Amino acid sequence: MTVTSGSVTLKKDPQNLVGISIGGGAPYCPCLYVVQVFDSTPAARDGTIQAGDEITGVGGISVKGKGKVEVAHLIQSFKALPSYSLIETVTIFFNKLHADPKQGKTLDIVLKKMKHRMVENMEASTADALGLSRAILVNDGLVKKMDELDRTASMFAGLVTHSRSLVRAIFNLSKVHHGEFDAFSSLSFPNV
Repeated sequence: MTVTSGSVTLKKDPQNLVGISIGGGAPYCPCLYVVQVFDSTPAARDGTIQAGDEITGVGGISVKGKGKVEVAHLIQSFKALPSYSLIETVTIFFNKLHADPKQGKTLDIVLKKMKHRMVENMEASTADALGLSRAILVNDGLVKKMDELDRTASMFAGLVTHSRSLVRAIFNLSKVHHGEFDAFSSLSFPNV
């Protein structure tokens, strides 16, 4: 895995937003990160910043030790410079984690399962502070597929157990028939 640093200058929309949801931050988490990039927003149209990216600064100001609400207000506080235009922009500095493509799917499954287990045992307020939504995890396709695979594995284990019992019953029945055959054959053909 590698980490690359970058920055993106985004134009704000009429509501003074750039279109990202921020998670983590003080007091629960040492870093701030992008939880979600909303559709049809400046951040989505630009495509540079993505969910999972760590936010390190806003407009040249470090966000280390700040809370997510504080950073959201910081993003909104940047105003347009009169000499440039009426469109307000903000520069967001971030770190991006790049996983090895060979391990990508395996890593994604492991991380999602770990995230799911963590959120199951968390208070709702703590999960919210970390930007982990229970609803997103419940609807997560990967988690649903894993549950489906677990159910399928249980079903096949049950089929194997049932098949073993059936084979034993057939074997025992064949022993009974063999005993009956021996009994009837001794009656029909007495020993000479």
